[in-house]
Amino acid sequence: MRTETSEIVVSGIPVQIVRKKIKNLHLATYPPEGRVRIAVPLHVDDEAARLAVTSKLGWIRKQQQIFSEQLRQSEREMVNGESHYVRGRRYRLKVIEEPGRQRVRLSGHTLEIKVRPGSTAEHRRAVLDRWNRERLQVDVDRLVAKWEPLVGARVNEARIKRMRTRWGTCNPQAARIWINAELAKKPDECLEYIVVHEMVHLLERRHSDVFKAHMDRLLPLWRNHRDTLNSVPLGHEDWNY
Repeated sequence: MRTETSEIVVSGIPVQIVRKKIKNLHLATYPPEGRVRIAVPLHVDDEAARLAVTSKLGWIRKQQQIFSEQLRQSEREMVNGESHYVRGRRYRLKVIEEPGRQRVRLSGHTLEIKVRPGSTAEHRRAVLDRWNRERLQVDVDRLVAKWEPLVGARVNEARIKRMRTRWGTCNPQAARIWINAELAKKPDECLEYIVVHEMVHLLERRHSDVFKAHMDRLLPLWRNHRDTLNSVPLGHEDWNY
């Protein structure tokens, strides 16, 4: 798809303009600071984009304020006593260094990670990330199987990956969805909301009224789940959706 990009400044706010083959304007803000991006049809000039952004300045500033007020964890050092989140619940990390098979498990309010003696923070993080991904893949597969007959669409592939600006993506042509690996740390209802959200894109690509009607029918509390996702403590590199 042909795209063109440029940048303007509106009331002191930098705005990225992306021109591509679409029919309507789409305005969005992105964490952590509230970066502003507007996607417009190819024929829309900078002045028209500026007017569209100006009309939404109040909304943009409100979103940027929300981003600035959200709780954000510092980068995890992977040491004993550190807080980690699994499915929205807070656990204290306990690092066990001993020879043998590496593993991760939950015990009460403790997240135990067994690693080889002398392991680095990067190695411990990799062990924990792999455990989170494996658990998340099982949860995603279960949710896809649950929702396929309800949505009325089949998912050919559901995968996990790190994403910098989205909680999930959908490729309708391939019937493929991708889920952000960070959702392993969020409450169950947040994961379910994102899975359903991406599956509904198999029916409607845009966030149109038709899309919202599908979401209202399938998951009436989806807006609550979205708000929960955007209010739980953020990781060092988490983003809003």
